[in-house]
Amino acid sequence: MTASKTPSFAVQPQIVPIALDEGQRGYDILIGAGLLDEAAAWEGLPKAAAALIVSNETVAPLYLARLQLRLAAQYARVETVLLPDGERYKDWASLNLIFDHLLETASDRKTVLFALGGGVIGDMAGFAASVYMRGVPFVQVPTTLLAQVDSSVGGKTAINHPLGKNMLGAFYQPARVIADLDTLDSLPQRELSAGLAEVIKYGPIADAAFLAWIELNLDALLARDKSALAYAVKRCCEIKAWVVGQDEREQGLRAILNFGHTFGHAIETGLGYGEWLHGEAVGCGMVMASDLAVRLGLMPGEFLPRMRTLIERAGLPVVGPALGAQRYLELMRVDKKAEGGAIRFVLPEGLGKAGMHAAPDDLVAQVLASHVA
Repeated sequence: MTASKTPSFAVQPQIVPIALDEGQRGYDILIGAGLLDEAAAWEGLPKAAAALIVSNETVAPLYLARLQLRLAAQYARVETVLLPDGERYKDWASLNLIFDHLLETASDRKTVLFALGGGVIGDMAGFAASVYMRGVPFVQVPTTLLAQVDSSVGGKTAINHPLGKNMLGAFYQPARVIADLDTLDSLPQRELSAGLAEVIKYGPIADAAFLAWIELNLDALLARDKSALAYAVKRCCEIKAWVVGQDEREQGLRAILNFGHTFGHAIETGLGYGEWLHGEAVGCGMVMASDLAVRLGLMPGEFLPRMRTLIERAGLPVVGPALGAQRYLELMRVDKKAEGGAIRFVLPEGLGKAGMHAAPDDLVAQVLASHVA
């Protein structure tokens, strides 16, 4: 792929397949404009007497009625549960609202859950589906850029704990992902920028040409050009599908998708969930991780200003909150990639390739000192 300032990818529906267990399992990611109203996008879903739409107070007024209408043609009963909006509500209390509804309505093990919203809703609905009656089907209907390019794909589901982000969860794959690009029109600009952090991460870890394409087309992405967004969502999903197909349960390769997340999760947890958006924390975390990669000799010196400039252009913070170096280190040790208390970071090893690396605490502290207010 060569970088181009004129994306040629059509907005018409596209399908990115995810193949698991050497093709024995899998599902499709549908990407396109107008999919909420496209009957073909909803055909062939798991059959059941009932469907439960899980959404939140912000998304529901925008898209719930259209999804209810679409599902009413396939399910005799379409129920809804609305959760409070925000990362701080990604917890047991909100999760129990889903279980309460399922049990109060005597939902059986064929009931299909539909996650209508961003990453928080997708994670919680997916986790609920993985646990209820030891597993019921669910479908991701992501309405944010971050969810469309990342969190809705690959089967990671979780809730947060006060001591660590996404530490309680399960790997549980959806039956389908339906990413309607038109839902991105309603995103606040801050949320769009947060999603761009997850778009940007794919370049350094898997596709150098895609990183160059993002740099050339960032203004179009920020302006919500549908062709640019369609190409970005499709390319991100292609990369993630390739990674997840080889390492569904994150035993090795899949960890590269966490570039910037070790620093980023520390920011989110340290500030209290919801103070910074996930993508904002990841964007800043990628700046810190890029600096660490340069200091370890994995990347040339010009990589850091290149990443910092791109992340800042995307409207994301490049300076972290002053939590204190020891607090950062303490939080980063409560990380799924840590082993035996040792912090491990996903770092680029040349453009388009990444791996896991340990780093001395004093070197990490130097990085923090350079990028913290």
